[in-house]
Amino acid sequence: MIRLFSVIYTLASVTLAGSAIVAALTLGMFGARPIVVAAVIGAVAAMPVAWTVTKKLSAI
Repeated sequence: MIRLFSVIYTLASVTLAGSAIVAALTLGMFGARPIVVAAVIGAVAAMPVAWTVTKKLSAI
């Protein structure tokens, strides 16, 4: 199950971090700090998403 979680987390974190970076840039935050903060928030938000998807896929 940890391998599946790792794969799903990798995909989800890249997707959510990228979306958060695009949102930060759209809001006019062009500095390095807001971009890094957005990426970290996206990566942290991906953990529960990956865990939920992993549990649902494991139940199949």
